[in-house]
Formats: sequence, structure tokens, C-alpha cells
Amino acid sequence: MKVSDFYYDLPKELIAQEPIPNRQMSRMLVLKRDSGNVEHKHFLDLLSCLKREDCLVLNDTRVIPARLIGKRGDTGGKIEFVLLKKRDADKWEVILKPGRRAKPGSIFVFGDDSPNLDLEDGSPNSGNEVLKAEILEILDDGIRLVQFKYEGIFEEILDRIGTMPLPPYITKKLNDKERYQTVYSKYKGSAAAPTAGLHFTNELLRQIKNKGVNIAYLTLHVGLGTFRPVKVDDVAGHKMHSEYFTISKETCDLINSTRKNSGRIIAVGTTSCRVLESVADENGTVKPFEGNTDIFIYPGYKFKAIDALITNFHLPESTLIMLVSAFAGRENVLNAYKKAIDERYRFFSFGDSMFIE
Repeated sequence: MKVSDFYYDLPKELIAQEPIPNRQMSRMLVLKRDSGNVEHKHFLDLLSCLKREDCLVLNDTRVIPARLIGKRGDTGGKIEFVLLKKRDADKWEVILKPGRRAKPGSIFVFGDDSPNLDLEDGSPNSGNEVLKAEILEILDDGIRLVQFKYEGIFEEILDRIGTMPLPPYITKKLNDKERYQTVYSKYKGSAAAPTAGLHFTNELLRQIKNKGVNIAYLTLHVGLGTFRPVKVDDVAGHKMHSEYFTISKETCDLINSTRKNSGRIIAVGTTSCRVLESVADENGTVKPFEGNTDIFIYPGYKFKAIDALITNFHLPESTLIMLVSAFAGRENVLNAYKKAIDERYRFFSFGDSMFIE
């Protein structure tokens, strides 16, 4: 199976550059897996698509302001860091730009009121805290392992001098950082939002719960690997990035009881789907776990845990469109995407949604 099998042509103007004013008013394409039939709705219509005893599974990760603009300690040259994954204590995996000369032992400084630290969007770096970083090791794909040194609380420093690491296809400034968070975000650690959840409002969640639908939470910290292009021709040759997750006994009990009562397990987003499929046995029973997953789901995969999926529209030839194609069928998905383009749906992170059942 070729990566090119998952290509589609998307007009650039359909890439959403900002969120719509009302989260739940985004459009929602409903795709029936068995027939390939498509319906056009809005996200608030999800309430009518759900049944009593269904279970929505949401990822409650919270995006950190993981983008840092700083300078080299020796030359003063500008550098951009994006924090990917916390290893332990103050050690992080990061992406650097430019990173070619960032060798082990290199020192970088952030937030010291230097005029070189102005952000690209024109807003000044607030300073007040000094954050230093030393390159410890060069990892795969140019990722660096970095040791941070600072005085104070790391998270508070990030809040002051960091910005949201929006995907590269979003070029417009985000005025309200909370719009790149789900309303139920709780545990900090992601470099990107679980975007399928951005459409929910607290009021819609209340209505869903009042209908008798179960709501369960898990946590997967999303890395930027989700945006990285697949660089091999054959899908099976791709190595999936690893992401940290945790799923509690309480969540597992709720999911397992839903299945016993013949309710549907509906994953909100590919991140929730990947967690559930990582911890499910052959009967679809899920067990609590904390660790990392590098599960790669593409056509031919046999799903064990989920019955329906809420998701956004994904980049051509990405691992995410491969996952969706594994669940709904490649031809069904590409046909649905074509209809979404014809109907001028908004695509990617701040775009519209799909409900696949």
C-alpha cells in the first residue's frame, strides 16, 4: 500500500486559519461506514446522533506554550525551540530551528529581555525570567535532548515567555490561546491540541450527559510527530512516533460496562482512538495503563475497541488520514473528503468535523 494512495487535492483557501466564534457551530459531515453515505450537519447536531448508553471517550490533555524564541549563548543568533516531550526532571525532547549547528554542549538563552527575542508576530518576549538550555544529545530526525536550567517554576516561566506551537499550515496569529484548548483540557503536556475535541462546549457536554450518554476521559500528550510527513513510499515502512498516555481504572470500567450494555464506544479524536486500541484485548476489553504508545493504524488493521469516531479533516498522505481510512474504508473517506471540498468545508486543526459511524 502506497502513501500516495492517501493523497487528495485541497484548495489552500479551505485550510482554516482561525476558529469560528461558536465552537459547536462548526459543520459536521456524518459518514456511514457500511454504505459510504454522507450527511451534512453541524456539530451541535451530534446530540441527535448519540444514543442513551453510548460512551464518548475524550482526551483531556492540555497544550503547553511550547514554542520558545531565544538566542545562542555564544553568537546571539536567533533560535526557535518547540518542546515535544518531557523525559524526566528538566530534560525535554525538542525541535530546533535552525538546528544544524546545535551540537551537544551548545547553550541557548530565553527570556532575558534581549531585543533579539522579539517574536515573529511582533509581540515582545516578556522576559523577567531567564531560561537556559544545554544540548545533551542528538536523537533521531534531528530532535535534541535538552537540559533546562532556571530559577523559579518551569511551568510559570513557560506561561510568560512561551507561545502556542500552532501547526505550520496556520499562519494567522491566534488572539485567544484558549481556543487552541478543549473546554475540558486538564493535564498539561501536549505540543498540539487534540483537535476533534475543540468543537465541544460545556453546554453541549451537559446536554449529552443529560441524554444518558457516558463521558469518559483519558490523557494522551500529543506530539508534533502527528504533523510530520510520511517519508517512505510504502505505508508499512513508516515508523510511528511515540506518545505518552494514561488511562485510569475508572475510565476503563465505564467503557467496559458500556460495551456490556451494548452501548457504542465513540472515540473523540485519533488520539483517544490510539489509546483505546493500544490497551484493548481481542474482545475489546480495555485495561488501565500508563506508558507510551507508537501504534500505527492503517488499512488492514482490525479495530477492537471503538465503534464510532469523531475526527477533523486531516492532511493528505498523513498517518491520521490512514487511521481514518482503516476505520471507514479508504474509498469512503476519500469520497467523503471530495464532497466536503465541494461543499467548502473548513479543513485541519481549526476546521470542521466528521462523525464516522
